[in-house]
Amino acid sequence: MAPNVARELSADVTAAEAVSAALKHQSGTAVSVEMDDDDDDDHRGKAAWEVDILGGDNAWYSVWIDPSSGKVLGSERDDEDDDTAEVRAALKGTSVRAEEAAKAAAAKGTVTSVDLDDDDTKGWEVETVTAGGDDREWLVDLNSGKVTADDDDSDDRGDDGRDDDRGDDDR
Repeated sequence: MAPNVARELSADVTAAEAVSAALKHQSGTAVSVEMDDDDDDDHRGKAAWEVDILGGDNAWYSVWIDPSSGKVLGSERDDEDDDTAEVRAALKGTSVRAEEAAKAAAAKGTVTSVDLDDDDTKGWEVETVTAGGDDREWLVDLNSGKVTADDDDSDDRGDDGRDDDRGDDDR
């Protein structure tokens, strides 16, 4: 099993809990959450949940949450994101937020990332991993919270719906 998959499966803090903790630190709308295992200074060289938040001031914030304790490891403001209007338009009038999308998809496996698709499907794209290491992608409806298999992910699926992409497509 890949190290980051093992880390995600062993995290005490779920993606939904990471979003909740990040929103207590920085108000706004969570737009994505993912396990970040980069060794950089933003989260003191530790693996962390990275939560991207669109603040009420139209600024973007990244908040890093410790996957073991749920404590904030750090945060930063990023004024260079130009997706603000698209994100606000995609979420206008919707009822399901990132935290709820993570909770809804948790029945499919351990949630490893949640990201707003503000281009095509207008839903939450959620990635999960099973205890056996199978990665799956799901789409969570922005209004109903209904979880469906992400059709865009079907290219890497075998007849049984499992990921059969072993990185050998380019051979």
